[in-house]
Amino acid sequence: MWQGQQSPSGEPNQQKTYPGSAPEPPRRPRNRTTIAVVAAATAVVVACGVTGFLVLRDNDGGKGNDPAEAKPAATGPASPDGSDRSAAEAGSGPLVPGWNTVVNAKRGITFDVPASWARQSASWVSYVAEDDDPEEKPLVAMMAPAVLKEKWCTSDDNKDGNEEATSLASTGTTGEKGSKSAAEDTEDTAKNWVYGAYTQPDRTRLSIGEPESYRTKSGVEGSLVTVTSSGTPKTNKCDSDGKAMTFAFKNAAGDFVSWTYIGAHGVPDEVSDPTIRQILSTVRLFKEGDGQD
Repeated sequence: MWQGQQSPSGEPNQQKTYPGSAPEPPRRPRNRTTIAVVAAATAVVVACGVTGFLVLRDNDGGKGNDPAEAKPAATGPASPDGSDRSAAEAGSGPLVPGWNTVVNAKRGITFDVPASWARQSASWVSYVAEDDDPEEKPLVAMMAPAVLKEKWCTSDDNKDGNEEATSLASTGTTGEKGSKSAAEDTEDTAKNWVYGAYTQPDRTRLSIGEPESYRTKSGVEGSLVTVTSSGTPKTNKCDSDGKAMTFAFKNAAGDFVSWTYIGAHGVPDEVSDPTIRQILSTVRLFKEGDGQD
């Protein structure tokens, strides 16, 4: 398990999408990790000055956040078709015919995903935290993710009578506040995703690839790193090894930002490397109107 949803009460649930309805009653995730997906609401902004989870902060829940500020607040439902994403008039459509565009206007990033990936709203944030951290301080996070097979695997490992869903893969973007180089960003971010989502508390099962220079179709240049895990104990039905690919680069403002893919590794349905790289190849700097498809 590695995907969850933040409920109005502040307790994480397994991730499900409930268009136009409230989440299920809260229940703790299994003993792998906590990933919250938070939908920001205008009422929350007015009430406490923070939209959901760190949407008004500078680094989207990346490294070194204050635990008190990192803990998520109230939520609303997801929007898998991306219909609530804001966009102006004129901008790029998907670079691959039939795909959909994902936008993180705050960080100045646009990319595309196949139509089978469910786009969450622009205010949603996914993160991983240490299992034993009561404050759930994020190790790493991504905004406005797109998710593949949200109910890829279901199980009731804690025997409470409720089936819990695990997704196959997600991809999204974030800021990299305080980073000094793209190479540093890629390795740290990718390692934290695989560790937090699949192998914790064991970091010894991570295999870190060599950083490679990468240039997207639109000419964005940066550093790419792939991290995988192997031999992770299969304690529960949906447990698996994991894989992350992180591409770090500078946006139009000169700030380091990153795109990340994170998903199950070594399973029959694993997303292929060519598909991941095709998604990566569409990463581009945001322009007003991107995603108005």
